Amino acid sequence: MTETASRAPLATFDVQVRQALESLPPAEQRMARFFIDQKQAVLLNSAAEIAQLAGTSDATVVRTARSLGFDGLSALREVLLADLTGAPSPGKRLARTLEQTGEGAAGALRHVIELHEGVLEVLKRPEIAASFARAVAILAGAKRRHVFGIGPSGAMADYASLQFNRIGLPTCALSASGVALADRLLWLGKDDAVLMLAYAPLYREVEIVLDQAREYGAPVVLISDNLGPLVADKVAEVLPVPRGKADHLAMHGGTMVLIEALIIGLAGSASQTAFDSLDRLSVLRGSIDKAWVKRGTKKTRSK
Repeated sequence: MTETASRAPLATFDVQVRQALESLPPAEQRMARFFIDQKQAVLLNSAAEIAQLAGTSDATVVRTARSLGFDGLSALREVLLADLTGAPSPGKRLARTLEQTGEGAAGALRHVIELHEGVLEVLKRPEIAASFARAVAILAGAKRRHVFGIGPSGAMADYASLQFNRIGLPTCALSASGVALADRLLWLGKDDAVLMLAYAPLYREVEIVLDQAREYGAPVVLISDNLGPLVADKVAEVLPVPRGKADHLAMHGGTMVLIEALIIGLAGSASQTAFDSLDRLSVLRGSIDKAWVKRGTKKTRSK
């Protein structure tokens, strides 16, 4: 890495790029601004994919990275990831989000809707659909599934596990942190698969789950907006889901959309199992509360 790039820890990625902007030709200036505004896209996509998103050539992408003082796009990503993982405090993230929200509750609603509209556009891309199909195949083919998530992601891991179990797919939630995670990891075994909700930095719990999955040969499907480059050799599939703007309050709506799509995709891959399990759920509910007896999932047979 060049001397300029090696000094990156002394200044934020944005500052380093902006200091070099005026010395760049117009095409590279536009590309450099893209590096600042679309950090997640830069981390998650190839040079060709970044070029397509930015409306330029992959040669311009690589040339701009070098003009900014990096040895290449990979070196730029390293500094960008280090900058993101040294993230500001939650309070500062919220402050930056509120700066762009505007006045009043209506402004907050409009701002969040716009953020999620952007996320949904990402999820509509053909390459995401292909990764999603592979992820469904991995999870459907496992003897048992394990959904990992801690912190806010822990609640989503619990939700995904509950819904997978309801459609007849045995699933355990790895939603405990610290030493409590060890008890949950006792469930992990051969022919299982892991759905991981995790983000940079690389927490110890994430490393342990990945190590245990590798030991048992359990493929890992990762949902993340920034961890993929750090664990690419340890996961079978990455589903990149943006969480709003970099350095702003993280938004998990896109992740929930993806989880619910997985529920439907898995149910569709084994529909009879799903119907049978939901019928059993109705019977169990009816044994607790008779009002549930009239509710069921069996499809009406044509006469």
